[in-house]
Amino acid sequence: MIASSIWKDGLLFEGRSESGHSITFDATSEHAAGPSPMEMVLAALCGCTSVDVVNILKKKREPITGLTVSANAEQPAEAPRVFTKIHLVYRIEGGVSQKAAEDAVALSKEKYCSVSLMLEKSVEIDYAIEIAG
Repeated sequence: MIASSIWKDGLLFEGRSESGHSITFDATSEHAAGPSPMEMVLAALCGCTSVDVVNILKKKREPITGLTVSANAEQPAEAPRVFTKIHLVYRIEGGVSQKAAEDAVALSKEKYCSVSLMLEKSVEIDYAIEIAG
């Protein structure tokens, strides 16, 4: 896998992926032109586990109609501002059983989500599951 970061101006950088996509990273305190790199780490975690959970629930023929995964991370005030704890909330919509939801989230966290598995080497990640509808 190949990725790059190109300095644009001030504290703005363009991240480019091997697949040809790009995103502007804004390292200013306002983040007006794009997310910070650390915000993107959280977004990557949410995206990775979302894909897993939806795929697992669909394979189990659970009637999932929606999923939102949100992350809240703790960081020290001083550098290095690495995450010290991440709390994920899975809000699953549809008539999904609690057991199926718990199994899907556990499988993602423990086996399939590469981002989660990588981050857990240095930060505690916990989660809550909310079933709606």
